[in-house]
Amino acid sequence: MAEAQTSATEESPKSDLQKEIGPVDADPSPEVSRKRQSLSDLFTIFASGFALISDGYQNNLMTMTNVLLAQEYPTQYTSAVSTRVSNALLVGEVIGQIIVGLTCDYLGRKTAIVFTTLMIVLGGILATAARGVTIDGMFWMMTVSRGIVGFGTGGEYPASSTSASEAANDLTPKQRGPAFILVTNLPLSFGGPFAVSIFLIVLSACHQSHYSTVWRVCFGIGCIWPLSIFYFRIRMLNSTLYRRGAIKRHVPYGLVIRYYWKTLLGTCGAWFLYDFVTFPNGVFSGVIISSVVGDGTVRQTGEWQLLLGAIALPGVFLGALLCDRVGRKKIMMMGFCGYLIFGLIIGCAYDKVTKIVPLFIVFYGLMQSSGNFGPGNMLGLLSSESYATGVRGTCYGISAAVGKAGAAIGTQAFEPIENRLGKNWTFIIAAICGVVGVVVTYFFVPDLTGEDLRVRDEHFRAYLVSKDWDGAMGEEDLRAGADEGIPAALGDEIEAAKGS
Repeated sequence: MAEAQTSATEESPKSDLQKEIGPVDADPSPEVSRKRQSLSDLFTIFASGFALISDGYQNNLMTMTNVLLAQEYPTQYTSAVSTRVSNALLVGEVIGQIIVGLTCDYLGRKTAIVFTTLMIVLGGILATAARGVTIDGMFWMMTVSRGIVGFGTGGEYPASSTSASEAANDLTPKQRGPAFILVTNLPLSFGGPFAVSIFLIVLSACHQSHYSTVWRVCFGIGCIWPLSIFYFRIRMLNSTLYRRGAIKRHVPYGLVIRYYWKTLLGTCGAWFLYDFVTFPNGVFSGVIISSVVGDGTVRQTGEWQLLLGAIALPGVFLGALLCDRVGRKKIMMMGFCGYLIFGLIIGCAYDKVTKIVPLFIVFYGLMQSSGNFGPGNMLGLLSSESYATGVRGTCYGISAAVGKAGAAIGTQAFEPIENRLGKNWTFIIAAICGVVGVVVTYFFVPDLTGEDLRVRDEHFRAYLVSKDWDGAMGEEDLRAGADEGIPAALGDEIEAAKGS
């Protein structure tokens, strides 16, 4: 039933249903004018993009910090401690994605976004002030602090991304896909070179010494970005889509799973594979480059790391440009193929390639760029488009959380793989994940177009009614029973579902 509805929706985005729903530029409700809603949508898109730069910064902050701490504390900062501190962010993100995913569906996008901002700032302050009776105690405080930051940044994924998608659908529905990518994955990807740039500036200001000052300042700067857009976040409104389709009580999770099980397998599985490869290769890329460079300084490692991050960025723009023309599903499979190609090139010729550092950086950067081009761009976009508004945050959060679980497992397994199989095997395994990613995407990920998100909302509402769910949907100004206001074009679909 769900698959039949999905395919029908995809084949006729300009159907009678779309015409019956009406134009998106009508006044949202008697209480909110179109002008006020449009201004709020602009606030939301701007704040989401700028906040996700902060998340990208936090995700990549340990890349160079790991190199720095290993030199400052060569005996205390062991591989086990490094992995623990790096994984703390991931564990926090998994918890944040699930909890905030639920929160932004129950309590609203705005409430969730304000909460995640405060968590990032609190964790950043604690990380900056990390102290302990012993050095190991300091690292434990850093671990806890990074976990709090992770809870906030993890919560940003469902909260900011769903908000950006819904706002873009109201503001510029025909360009929603490219607009969504440019305010979500671009800031997240830009966070890598941005974090390295800040690190190099602070390192130079400290005359390439005073390492404790360097990493504390870098942690502290991470608090500035979320605070800088806090005003816009408290001024935003929930989207029209949310105020019409929110399910705040008696969420029919059983029906949600029946309707979306196949799509959930696709987004969760593909995200797990993507993060399993990309996150450890991001966190430990500074360590990898340092080992390839040899006797280079921390600054030289940082400069190569900056080049690596810059090479990875064009994939984001190319994916945004082609997502509507080529199709989301095809783009994602092409990106996973990039893991196969460049992973095998580096893995099979590791000893030869690493002797030429610029060549190694280029191939490494192209592998990461293909990840940005395909799954990096499309997973967030597909996860925001595939699910109805009432459960979008929950399903998006679950998908992203499974992805971050893959990142945590990949980070935990990275050094054992290097030590037991060899450094080249981290790239060969990336190639294997690319093959599996293509298979998962082909069989489980829906091939969506850029249709109005309201179309999917109405199909989901009709499905709930067909299964005799009679709860209320929406917020005060647009609240109605599930069976109220269903477009006549879905009448036959409801009757067919009741008879199945």
